[in-house]
Amino acid sequence: MEIKILDDRPNPLLKRHEYRFQVDHATAATPSRDAVRSELSKLVHAPKDRVIIERMGARYGTAVTQGDAMVYETAEVARSTTREHILVRNGLKEKPAAGGPVAPKAEAPTEPAKAESPPAESPAKAPASAPAAPAEAKAEAKAEPKSEPKAAHKGDAKGEPHKSEHKPKAPKADKGEKPASTEGGT
Repeated sequence: MEIKILDDRPNPLLKRHEYRFQVDHATAATPSRDAVRSELSKLVHAPKDRVIIERMGARYGTAVTQGDAMVYETAEVARSTTREHILVRNGLKEKPAAGGPVAPKAEAPTEPAKAESPPAESPAKAPASAPAAPAEAKAEAKAEPKSEPKAAHKGDAKGEPHKSEHKPKAPKADKGEKPASTEGGT
């Protein structure tokens, strides 16, 4: 793996140097972000925790990867300036939980134990009442009329194709003649 720095721009406002780099990896697969960070830190003489790779990508069918990296003056500036997902990609921060920030759960109000609660039904009574439920369901099913499927269009009760109603248009008037209209004409 061979790294070449294509562009170096100082950015004193953000306390960093911005690099455009190219990695040649002719005999291997695209290198990992961590491996490129290690090699880049050696090349620019900076600790690895201050080197952050913003983006890195290889073109299809080539053994060349290009990317952008930032080398900050201090690790604290790097963590405060860089976006969170970039820190996660570079392994400098843990990935947040999938649900996002979780609000603290409110405690459910506890009810005092009731001393005189009625006893729960015994299992022996449950099977005796079980046959009554299906009989009631059958009676309700017989009472409800079965609905027929709705027709797609008006007049399609038998599933016949829809026949559009044809309304003849009024005859067009010749040039110079007024249409014969009996409504509100003077």
